[in-house]
Amino acid sequence: MADYWNHNTAYHPRIIRAASQRDVLDVGCGEGLLLERLVPFARTVTGIDPDQASIQRAAARLKGSDNTRLVSGDFITTDFSGAEFDLICFVASLHHMDSRKALEKAKSLLRPGGRIIVIGIAASSTIADITVDVLRTPVVRLSGLFHRETQDVGVPVRDAIESLTVVRGIAADVLPGSRIERGLYYRYLLEWTKPLG
Repeated sequence: MADYWNHNTAYHPRIIRAASQRDVLDVGCGEGLLLERLVPFARTVTGIDPDQASIQRAAARLKGSDNTRLVSGDFITTDFSGAEFDLICFVASLHHMDSRKALEKAKSLLRPGGRIIVIGIAASSTIADITVDVLRTPVVRLSGLFHRETQDVGVPVRDAIESLTVVRGIAADVLPGSRIERGLYYRYLLEWTKPLG
């Protein structure tokens, strides 16, 4: 199956570094490139996506892997039958769902000491947001040319509605102590570790 680079896959190494010998859940796994990349490093890899066509493509990509599981369905309403994870990631998927409910669900599925990593998309709604977007555009475009960016990989996309300010507020409520920073490729990065005990 084809490999490619875009503004989402640029952050895959960050997730892969956190996945070593862990049980990982990729929420909104799309056509499975991150899952495929996680297979050699994680103990188990589970992907969930509501788009059946994407799940079928992910299944083809993961054919022959014995530590993977794919779930076709809505993350918030899916019953994971008591499963727990050490790492739960959302790559450009959190804005496709109710972010508060999704983060609460992820928190409930996480083992103590486990991590949530969100590579998220937020709406640019303030002068600061727009200024940052303008300043990083030349670098982002040059990087896209250098990496031969693939913008459309044939999975459903959606514009973000919530601003970074709103996301920060939700994260502060649901995941106290979480860290959020702006990434280069029009993404924000959210990380949270569930307390032990």
